[in-house]
Amino acid sequence: MKTDELVTLLTNRPDPVKTHAVGRRFAIALGSGMFAATTAMVLLLGVRPDIADAMHLPMCWMKVGFPALVATVALFAAARLARPGMGLGHTPEALTALVAAVWILAITVLLKAVPAERKELIFGDTWLWCVLIIPLLSIPLLAAAMWAMKGLAPTRLSLAGGAAGLLAGSTSATIYALHCPETGAPFLATWYVLGMFIPAAVGALIGPRVLHW
Repeated sequence: MKTDELVTLLTNRPDPVKTHAVGRRFAIALGSGMFAATTAMVLLLGVRPDIADAMHLPMCWMKVGFPALVATVALFAAARLARPGMGLGHTPEALTALVAAVWILAITVLLKAVPAERKELIFGDTWLWCVLIIPLLSIPLLAAAMWAMKGLAPTRLSLAGGAAGLLAGSTSATIYALHCPETGAPFLATWYVLGMFIPAAVGALIGPRVLHW
């Protein structure tokens, strides 16, 4: 949309935006998307049977905490990009710091492991399931995030779509972590990161088509 068309549209709709409209819209979208993704995960995969014991392990909390922090950053970015003319703020630096931290941990673990164990630490037993299921579980979340943005006024459509996709992928990864039996930091740094960024790439590709207004 051209600048003069945007100005005309805004002047033809002078009603003030309701307070916290962006937050409410994303809350509705995330609530519905998380309900759908969690229900699908529980019914099709199930929560890992030893979840009570696993909660005593630091890695279990890291598998949940890392994608949850990424989702928080992605939500902040998506909320900003849903408004016309808004930039990303400091979200790229925050996202880079999170990914760098988990990669540094993964490299440290690999360097301390004997060579024969490194392949297992990276691939585990479920790497293919991880990289497939996280994007699949993100589908209802991506649809909900796109709905939230579509009803607002994004102007940087590829970036907005990418932020929505990353929000969907990271939230999906957080949900999937309740099923995942893997405990290696290299596994998390490789396949969780890839699984989260696949929906982000999809969102960036479809953003100009879906979010156009």
